Amino acid sequence: MDPMHDISILAIIWVSVFVASFLAFRTRLTPVLWYLFCGATMVNIGLLPKVMPVFITDFAELGIIIIMFALGFEEDTDNFLASIKRSWGIAFFGALAPFLVAYFAAIYFWQDTNAALLCGLAMTATAVSLTMVSLKTEGLSKSSAATGIMTSAVLDDIASLALVAIMVPIATGEASVSLDGILLVVGKAVSFFLVVTFIGAWLFPKSDGFARNIPFVGSFNLRRILAMAEGQYTVLALLLIAVLVGILAHEFGFHPAVGAYMAGLIIQREYFAFHEHRNVDFHQQAQEIVDNVAFTWIGPVFFVTLGTHLVFDGDIFMTVLPYALILFVGLFVGQVLSASLAARYTGNFDWPASLMIGFGMLGRAELAFVVLDIAFVQHHIISTEAFYTLMMTTFFLNISVPLTIRWWKSRFGHTIPAS
Repeated sequence: MDPMHDISILAIIWVSVFVASFLAFRTRLTPVLWYLFCGATMVNIGLLPKVMPVFITDFAELGIIIIMFALGFEEDTDNFLASIKRSWGIAFFGALAPFLVAYFAAIYFWQDTNAALLCGLAMTATAVSLTMVSLKTEGLSKSSAATGIMTSAVLDDIASLALVAIMVPIATGEASVSLDGILLVVGKAVSFFLVVTFIGAWLFPKSDGFARNIPFVGSFNLRRILAMAEGQYTVLALLLIAVLVGILAHEFGFHPAVGAYMAGLIIQREYFAFHEHRNVDFHQQAQEIVDNVAFTWIGPVFFVTLGTHLVFDGDIFMTVLPYALILFVGLFVGQVLSASLAARYTGNFDWPASLMIGFGMLGRAELAFVVLDIAFVQHHIISTEAFYTLMMTTFFLNISVPLTIRWWKSRFGHTIPAS
């Protein structure tokens, strides 16, 4: 195929990123929704092909790897660990309820256990970025509710990533549903996370870490690579780590995005304490560049490409609309009630903050679309009807986040304490 044809498609996608970003700014909705909308619109009017060239699909795959790395990289591991005690209940019950709602709804709609597992998984993890942007817009980003949402959402994401690692091989038939098969997948998942943890302790050792005392191994770490050439290769080193750990995850049978997220999570701010004479915050500089790559020019290609799978069919749309509305109502009620009650009775938040946490946990974004990509595009585990249903449900849930937060703030915002 003519390489200029592939580059022309990429140029069209990048133009749509500008359009989607403008629409997101005007509507105060997450850009991810508009990326999907633009992809769906362009494929239905013939501006983009229904089957993307390999160059674009590979570029999109790189995009989701970098997005998941960026999400892990921006988390403060210490703050996260300190907040677990208060937020574990919100994360557990706030994830269990939507999983069960989506799972049993999918069973009822399509009578397919494997599809139901992945439908439940797709609806489990909360979209942190969407909620935090909405809270920041309303001046609540430093509130106790925001802290509870952030920690709970990160716990949800980590648990969901672990479930992706365990459930996808079972749902795709790569692992049997027998006890031995499940134990094998769980063992591989545990082994992978242990390997990543060891790599993090070895290549990025703390001053009091165990790896520093291991002969030969303890003398080698990647801080020197990050600090090369006055820090000019820091971002390249980070992206290389994301890709390599993604490849490692793939070798274990998991999605590369799982490895990329874990790679981001184990890299901490203290690893960037070098070249202090330059008076540069290399961690902040690297995070800004990685975020720019992930959320501005490579990552969006993944979502626009995913949107191109929404080839409009009036019959399918009218068929799945009732399913999407039923699933949306079930998830809305289940998510808000479970997260709010958990915040009140396991996290000791007051009722205004608890309800705000419930509303803030409604969003679904990056991880949901990773699961949908695996389930529909890569392995065809879920049907076209299920894919459309989940995409429409996700759209409804994400619209609900800024609307409910704004409404709840207008009623009780003055009583939600700062953290």
